[in-house]
Amino acid sequence: MVYTETSFNKKTILITGGAGFIGSNLAFYFQENYPNSKIVVFDCFRSEAKFSNGNLQSFGHYKNLIGFTGDIICGNINNPDDLALLNQTKFDYIFHQAAISDTRVYDQEIVMKTNVNSFYWFLEKTKNDRATLIYASSAATYGSIPSPQKIGFENPENPYGYSKYAMDQIAAKFSKENPDIKVIGLKFFNVYGPREYFKNKTSSMVIQLGHQILNGLAPRLFEGSDRILRDFIFIDDVVQANIKACESKNNGVYNVGTGKPRSFQDIADILQNELACDYGSEYFPNPYSGYQMHTQADISLSEKNFNFKPAFSLEEGIKKYIPNIKDMFNVPLD
Repeated sequence: MVYTETSFNKKTILITGGAGFIGSNLAFYFQENYPNSKIVVFDCFRSEAKFSNGNLQSFGHYKNLIGFTGDIICGNINNPDDLALLNQTKFDYIFHQAAISDTRVYDQEIVMKTNVNSFYWFLEKTKNDRATLIYASSAATYGSIPSPQKIGFENPENPYGYSKYAMDQIAAKFSKENPDIKVIGLKFFNVYGPREYFKNKTSSMVIQLGHQILNGLAPRLFEGSDRILRDFIFIDDVVQANIKACESKNNGVYNVGTGKPRSFQDIADILQNELACDYGSEYFPNPYSGYQMHTQADISLSEKNFNFKPAFSLEEGIKKYIPNIKDMFNVPLD
């Protein structure tokens, strides 16, 4: 589906983190809809390196790019020599998705160096190329403030959320100094859909519960999951937001969610309905203190500035996702 009247044919497009979840979906969107565009994926890809919490340091996976015919550069946004490879190409659009996105990484130094220090480089590249920059901010910038979450009322509570908050401030200063350069940050809420599987433990509740059910098990939920609500958004709507943001009337940061929070219990029930089974649910105590019980994106600015209109309800998104959930069942994660 083509989301804007802007044609990306004959344009050169950089997607950092292009082997990851959102990045790879963007890569295929451009490939399928704009065959005459030049697409460059930049990703460090998966290694065996892990953080102290046991999670992988990179979720980029070659299997997310099977069928992709554009250019691929294996590089790390922390490495100046790798970044220098990008200076060989002048880009029209830069979609900056690469980051440490694990909210439970508490090593502040590595999070800030990766997410913030490299951002200055991409802003300078955007300026030199006279490009449009769309970058991934995050709903994690809001912390646990009451819903609905509105731009300008951020209160990050972990290093990842703060790093994205800092990026938003840096972008705002850059835009003030360079008003003719388009720079847009998108605060993604709870994204789910195809090509998230290789995020492993940090993948969405949708695929994790889906695979539990396919194993013949009752989906495991926190006690009171009917009262734990999140703004779940299907990947196609996230791609839509990235594309439409290129036509935003104003620079700034914008929420990307549905504005319609749903419960964890809803996910379990919808999945079992789609998979034609009824195992009930298994409940266990929530081990986290200060757990966020409710998120809801205020998307009024996104609607106003670039006509963002979420197309998928949770039921519709899961229904479209089911074939991929089945395809990825028991696929090795390595």
